[in-house]
Amino acid sequence: MDKLLMKKYENAIWIGKSLFERGRATGSSANMSFIHEEKIYITGTGTCFGRLAVEDFAVIDSRGNHVSGARPSKELPLHQILYKKDEGIKAVLHTHSFYSTIWSCLDHENTNDVIPEYTPYLKMKLGKVGLIPYAKPGTRELFDSFRENIGESNGYLLKNHGVILGHKDLMSSFYTLEELEDSAQIAWGLRNENQPKISELK
Repeated sequence: MDKLLMKKYENAIWIGKSLFERGRATGSSANMSFIHEEKIYITGTGTCFGRLAVEDFAVIDSRGNHVSGARPSKELPLHQILYKKDEGIKAVLHTHSFYSTIWSCLDHENTNDVIPEYTPYLKMKLGKVGLIPYAKPGTRELFDSFRENIGESNGYLLKNHGVILGHKDLMSSFYTLEELEDSAQIAWGLRNENQPKISELK
């Protein structure tokens, strides 16, 4: 195994453990992937972020064929859609983090940008967070809905489900996921407080 691929595995395993130990990924509900030499490496179905090892990843070639490793997560098509949307995306994270998920359960007037801007950091690290209409996890309906509604947003809440986003590498995806979850927690805490957004402070 080449050194770069090994480093990516090490980062993925560390990220999984960090998210699991802090309750931002529970059970076997989360999945992540990264690209290396035109192949997608994605966590296998039923794997737990707290116990990831190299053998827990599936390898998918550029045509979408499973060529080695574990059986890929059933939500692989969500990752493939993000990679196709933006060639700059080289890693994707999907979790059911508590505040992002609870925020996804609410109705939002502007579904292209659903996280209130109480601090500047989410916009700086990611941009707009869109809301994807509900469809049952792992289904063609969800994949079609995601493809049809990704629009101009940069990260996404799957309604009543969780968060998914991509970035230039695994660590950037991790940092951005952390910022999104923190922003959703702030939004939840201030939901009934009528506090001004950044745009109203100028």
